[in-house]
Amino acid sequence: GGRGAAALRRAWRERRAALLEPRYTPLVAACLCLAEGGVNLWVIRRVPYTEIDWKAYMQEVEGFANGTLDYTQLKGDTGPLVYPAGFVYIFLGLYHATGRGSNIRLAQYLFAALYLLNLLLVFRIYCRTSKVPPYVFFFMCCASYRIHSIFVLRLFNDPVAMAILFLAINLFLEEHWSWGCLLFSLAVSVKMNILLFAPGLLFLLLQRFGLLGCIPKLCICALLQVVLGLPFLLVNPVGYLTRSFDLGRQFQFKWTVNWRFLPEEVFQNRAFHAALLLAHVAGLGLFALHRWHSSKESILTLLKDPAERKPTSPPLTINNILWHASHVCPLNASAQIVFILFSSNFLGVCCSRSLHYQFYVWYFHTLPYLLWCTPTTKLAHMPKVLLLGVIELCWNTYPSTICSSLSLHICHGLILLQLWYGTAPTPVSHSPTPSRKRTAMSKKAQ
Repeated sequence: GGRGAAALRRAWRERRAALLEPRYTPLVAACLCLAEGGVNLWVIRRVPYTEIDWKAYMQEVEGFANGTLDYTQLKGDTGPLVYPAGFVYIFLGLYHATGRGSNIRLAQYLFAALYLLNLLLVFRIYCRTSKVPPYVFFFMCCASYRIHSIFVLRLFNDPVAMAILFLAINLFLEEHWSWGCLLFSLAVSVKMNILLFAPGLLFLLLQRFGLLGCIPKLCICALLQVVLGLPFLLVNPVGYLTRSFDLGRQFQFKWTVNWRFLPEEVFQNRAFHAALLLAHVAGLGLFALHRWHSSKESILTLLKDPAERKPTSPPLTINNILWHASHVCPLNASAQIVFILFSSNFLGVCCSRSLHYQFYVWYFHTLPYLLWCTPTTKLAHMPKVLLLGVIELCWNTYPSTICSSLSLHICHGLILLQLWYGTAPTPVSHSPTPSRKRTAMSKKAQ
């Protein structure tokens, strides 16, 4: 208690530093989590609950609870069940916990707890990367109406998937790659948007383990999907796979947040979808070749066993990532892992065929990192905060307008440009010190 009081007194004296220096993130995060507890309780008690998908979720899992194992027969008021099996098990738990889905207030409190858990996992990632000034976290917490609504007023499955994903990223940062892959796969089985992080994860696995070394990790991901889907795969395998992993699903124009400025026939056009997919793949290729891959060697060296690579491209470990011959500018090892995963997801969001309101949670908590992971001058803080504000406004405009959807694309474009130019590789001065420093760092790490 005394130590905490002393820390608070010191923080009060160093108010400006506490807002601007990432080392104060744990303290600011603790205060914001406490505030968030109150905000969520206030929202649940004062703002009317909105029924959108909860009832349909409950009807879908009720079919499973009653013994239906043919996936094509599981449906609710909003249509057939379109999520993989992990969703069914998690929401079956909620179905039983809330008296067959009837106790909505209890469900809201459970989602408020999920909100706080999600926030703690996100803050832990930000503490490890030491990139974002703590004042920015106020905009990530108390200021977003839409995010509170997605969690505690709408009870969507998107936040469940994202919380599991952030837990997986925490495990990657602790070098627990197998457990991380298991949880990553679990998140995918709740909602498929998590696959937007998959290209970044594949790159990290290749960088860390080489081609042969990453195969067992990919097997963990695949095996979990088989185990979770087994009851349904045994009854109607084609029905399960086509329903739960339907990549060609058409979205309704009336819900789109990002393509409102297009005519509806263009929005539904398959050629437009193909163009978006091409842009997505091209973006991933460019980032993988020129921003994620920080060695002068060919990217194909990733396929080799890390032990056989030349010293210029050591395996990705916490101690030696800083010492690549040419490196992504000011990113430490944790920051490099997070940068690759978050930028992989962001490229996918930018090229999405449609974004619905609940999809905001897919990348909301990564935005501060994407904006502040590049060097920021004093004058640049204001435009970055402004970008966060405009994105929030776009997502709070209902129904979306030509102006709001165009603005969202402009904001995404500006973030992409900043990520591209702000993380350009910088040559390292060739001096004999890095090897000595590396030894010192590894000793310190041990």
